[in-house]
Amino acid sequence: MDKIIVITGATATGKTEISIELAKTLNGEIISADSMMVYKYMDIGTAKPTVEERQGIPHYLIDIKYPNEKFDAKEFVEQAKRKITDIQKKGKVPIIVGGTWLYIQSLLYGLSDAPEGNWEIREKLYKKSNQQLFEQLEKIDPEYAKKIHLNDKKRIVRALEVFYTTGKPFSTFHKKEKKPVLNFKGFVFERPRDEIMHRIEKRVNSMIEKGLIEEVEFLVEKGYSDSIVSMQAIGYKELLPYLEGKIDFEEAKNNIIKNTKSFAKRQIRTFRSKFKDDNDRWNFLNVSQKNNLINYILNKL
Repeated sequence: MDKIIVITGATATGKTEISIELAKTLNGEIISADSMMVYKYMDIGTAKPTVEERQGIPHYLIDIKYPNEKFDAKEFVEQAKRKITDIQKKGKVPIIVGGTWLYIQSLLYGLSDAPEGNWEIREKLYKKSNQQLFEQLEKIDPEYAKKIHLNDKKRIVRALEVFYTTGKPFSTFHKKEKKPVLNFKGFVFERPRDEIMHRIEKRVNSMIEKGLIEEVEFLVEKGYSDSIVSMQAIGYKELLPYLEGKIDFEEAKNNIIKNTKSFAKRQIRTFRSKFKDDNDRWNFLNVSQKNNLINYILNKL
């Protein structure tokens, strides 16, 4: 099979477990499309599959960067394409798995014409509050501001960075209709919204039981608390004020749950709006209603 398989969808829909089963069935190997799993030491809060959970299936683009190192969509595409070629040369099936829409979009449809990251500008922007940044964005690019949430600091910063680099609103770089640059079949995992919210609550409690607080303490001790991208990850940024004694544990935990739920809702909206018109390549699956999801996927390939 020369076709690439893509499994994406909102957080807590069950992508990891099913993709591993699919890889075992198809003699496949997995390339992670998760912007935070690239970082070493950030295991529990990113829901990174353990070595045991991977069940011998090779996983790539996991643990390739230290938390203070830079990583972006351009580097993801470059590394992912190399891995795809390597996997196919072995006669195996590349399976892209993850919920970072920008990475998946860039890999499958080509990178945006927007300029590369300007880390000097980015570092200055990250020091400002979400509210300050969002108000700037509303003034210079109201069209893009309507598409993202106040809490989505990463995308807000990127949009401002592009504007301050080029003088053009970020939304103007999204006008072109793009055609796929790779041969793929995509599956967007969905569940009823209340089920996803319940699974998120369970997951956050499980992460804390597994040692999420200790993981964040370790990152702070290693000097990574000021890393501008990695420490914006949900599950990490909420615990920093707790470790500094600014808020209590219950508030920190509730903030993780609240922000994860908001993130999942944004993912759901994004995947539906971006891929819904490409029915030849994308299948939206309610994984709660499929008895044998592996067979269903195989029949769609």
